[in-house]
Amino acid sequence: MSDLPSERIEASAPFLYCGMVCFGPFRVKDERKEVKRYGLIVTCLASRAVHLEVLDDMSTDSLINSLRNGIAIRGQLMSDLPSERIEASTPFPYCGMVCFGPFRVKDGRKEVKKYGLIVTCLASRAVNLEVLDDMSTDSLINSLRNMIAIRGEVWLIRCDRGTNFVGASNEFRAAWKQVDTDTIVSKTLKWNCEFKFNPPSSSHMGGVWERQIRTVRSVLNGLLGRSGQRLSTSSLRTLFYEVMAIVISRPVAVESLECPDGPRPLITNHLLTMKSSVPLPPPGVFEEADLYIRKRWRCVQRLTDEFWRAWKGLYLATLQPRPIYQNPQRNIAVDDVVILHDDNVCRNEWKLARVVEAAPSADGLVRSVKIMMSSPFLDGQGRPLSPLVFLFRPVHKLTVLVRANQLDD
Repeated sequence: MSDLPSERIEASAPFLYCGMVCFGPFRVKDERKEVKRYGLIVTCLASRAVHLEVLDDMSTDSLINSLRNGIAIRGQLMSDLPSERIEASTPFPYCGMVCFGPFRVKDGRKEVKKYGLIVTCLASRAVNLEVLDDMSTDSLINSLRNMIAIRGEVWLIRCDRGTNFVGASNEFRAAWKQVDTDTIVSKTLKWNCEFKFNPPSSSHMGGVWERQIRTVRSVLNGLLGRSGQRLSTSSLRTLFYEVMAIVISRPVAVESLECPDGPRPLITNHLLTMKSSVPLPPPGVFEEADLYIRKRWRCVQRLTDEFWRAWKGLYLATLQPRPIYQNPQRNIAVDDVVILHDDNVCRNEWKLARVVEAAPSADGLVRSVKIMMSSPFLDGQGRPLSPLVFLFRPVHKLTVLVRANQLDD
């Protein structure tokens, strides 16, 4: 025992607490402070290295969860609602936009690819669907003009960058590269419309439109991936409009449902058409056999019925509240050394970067930063083999490895 270093004496000869269960929580709290709140496994191992009598894993986990100050919530505090979400205005002055596809449809005797454009109003949650002939800049601008001609003037459009299309196919990612974003921004400025892009890999920043768009997009991808070849471009456009009618018929305020004699719930379609009724489906029963007949309008109505059943289940699931990230964390600062989370890197490869710019939001919290990356390979003179790369990334894609003040020390 005397040959052991002093810091290992306690671990080699732990204290024995027989039947003193009441001391367990206090020992766990002490060891949790010593191990810097690294979690259940490290806390249990540290406690057992010094004390034979500790709580079991389940009790320790329950105790750790009760220590609210010890829970490591790694996400930054969720930001307040932007001003365009709460400003009183007509529908569609502030919008979020996402493209999706491709879908293969019949155009005469040829099979061609078509894409979809979903624009959602940030205030009323109304949506507008348009068909894109391709993913060119001209096609996207024409579809935006179609939406503006129908819905009215638009002042702000928010959109994800190409890498933000979660779940999109590689074919769609390649097609998005054909879009000249600079041209779109310059064109929309002439319409007194501001075009804003979210940082790469941060589709969660467009949560108000991303969540409801994701349900529409996922259902349409499944339906048209199975039956889209039987549709023409005109039938696809009709299906998009039928889907749009379904989405804007959902209730946005349900307080009146508490009173049996109260007014009908407010729906998005009331704000758009100023009519209390919703469009009813055409009469008749549309069966699965209608997908294979020559009357394409019946095929469209059958697909619309299938969309309604699938989308309704997904939409109801989104009504469950999921509160997260309610406490502010330390802001990532300039000169912090971080690890970039990248799902495409090879095994055992770690992408290190240095923060060169950290712009706080209106509430003073940093949620996206600009990082500098260099090649890990050096030439004979110690210089990087590849030039420096600057990227914009959200903070949830980064893990701070060394803080800036630690570099000075």
